Amino acid sequence: MTTPPPTPDLPTLPPAGFALRSTYTELPEALYQHVSPTPVASPQVVLLNRALAAHLGLNLAALAEPQLAALFAGNALPAGCRPFAQAYAGHQYGRFTFLGDGRAIVLGEQPAADGSLMDIQLKGAGPTRYSRRGDGRAALGPMLREYLISEAMHALGIPTTRSLAVAATGEPVMRQQALPGAVLTRVAASHLRVGTFQFAAVKDQGAHLAALVDYALHRHFPHLLAEPDPAQRTLHMLREIAARQARLLALWQSVGFIHGVMNTDNMAISGETIDYGPCAFMDVYHPDTVFSSIDHGGRYAYAQQPPIAQWNLARLAEALLPLLDPNPDRAVEHATQAVHDFQPAFITAYRNTMALKLGITRQRHADIQPDADLLADLLAAMQQARADFTATFRALADWADSASPAPAWIAPWLPRWHARLAAQPGGTAAARQVMLAANPAIIPRNHLVEAALTAAEQHADFGPFFTLLLTVQRPFHATAADAHFTTPPPPPPPGACGYRTFCGT
Repeated sequence: MTTPPPTPDLPTLPPAGFALRSTYTELPEALYQHVSPTPVASPQVVLLNRALAAHLGLNLAALAEPQLAALFAGNALPAGCRPFAQAYAGHQYGRFTFLGDGRAIVLGEQPAADGSLMDIQLKGAGPTRYSRRGDGRAALGPMLREYLISEAMHALGIPTTRSLAVAATGEPVMRQQALPGAVLTRVAASHLRVGTFQFAAVKDQGAHLAALVDYALHRHFPHLLAEPDPAQRTLHMLREIAARQARLLALWQSVGFIHGVMNTDNMAISGETIDYGPCAFMDVYHPDTVFSSIDHGGRYAYAQQPPIAQWNLARLAEALLPLLDPNPDRAVEHATQAVHDFQPAFITAYRNTMALKLGITRQRHADIQPDADLLADLLAAMQQARADFTATFRALADWADSASPAPAWIAPWLPRWHARLAAQPGGTAAARQVMLAANPAIIPRNHLVEAALTAAEQHADFGPFFTLLLTVQRPFHATAADAHFTTPPPPPPPGACGYRTFCGT
């Protein structure tokens, strides 16, 4: 890795509510690099999340437009800011490599209204020690995509990093062609990844790893600090990370979200969805759906996401082995059990989430297997009919009434479902309200996302993007006027690859 040339001192802005801390840089220096953003030619704010800013206690009204542009493009820094880039490693498509923030710089940790610390990070802010011959920059389209999808995920109630702003840089970035450059400001509970622990474990199995675990406990699992045994604290942390991932993956599967690049460096221990590169929402239901243009073997296909999450947890457990027990055999035993616990936790979370999508509000033990069969048969029928995932589940609220017309392909399944709903308290009426709250009508439809990004990136027309953004922020509240956003696109011909996404660079 080559160290970029030193950046000049940057201007300091008025406080504007920033109270940035830098607790991460109290860790060993091998885990990060102090580095400032590289200024850009002509910054301009194109998106600003004022509601999120207020949650963070920021008073952005105290800054003039040029100051806001300078802040969110990396041309100026908040008072007290000590920016840094993080080092981490990762298994990318199963292959281990050393990585790091090659184009992302953390400004610091902002105390939120609930007392938690939230990382504020500039993505596309210039080169760092970890850039690996990259330019450290980002194109406008992928930054808009991350803003849009992360805010849609937040509206869906799925844990996610958030987007505070997108600033155009006024400079092109060279990829396959010249593209307008941009910087995204990302907000996260932290940027601690599985790959962060892998890096520490390989670099130094002693002090670095222990310090990182202690930091993670204080940052995300303070309730575990009452445990006096360090090994037990670490084991409990691993189990909680597994539980958070199980809940997250159940929510992903429930809305047909496909992350696209579940490398270990893209798995946050906080349980938040992080990094929105080749992600997409499934239209036509098929368990083997994959969108990423480079995922030729389907490693990160829809149905593979839960087992890949467990595989990633196994890599975390491997990294933590030296701290789990002084006896290597017992350490492996503890780690193995913690990783195995993911599957039943996921199954429970998925079962509960999907039951609500079917309008099932009460599950006795005797109902678990019949309800699982009911869901499996519905999914099989959807696959056979090439039915749209989101539209089908949303329509269940109407089809719960046996008098409501439904497509022929689902007719054989409906009587069993109707009987199941009738057997629970509240019957169909209660079930319908549950389904309307559990099944979104609006998701970021891939064809609409691409059209909005194309208009913004190629024609400087942000109208379609703003309209789509406002719409996906109310996913459960569609009206007749929203037909453009709720109507699925025509399915591709059988055997056709359909929609393809690309890693944002």
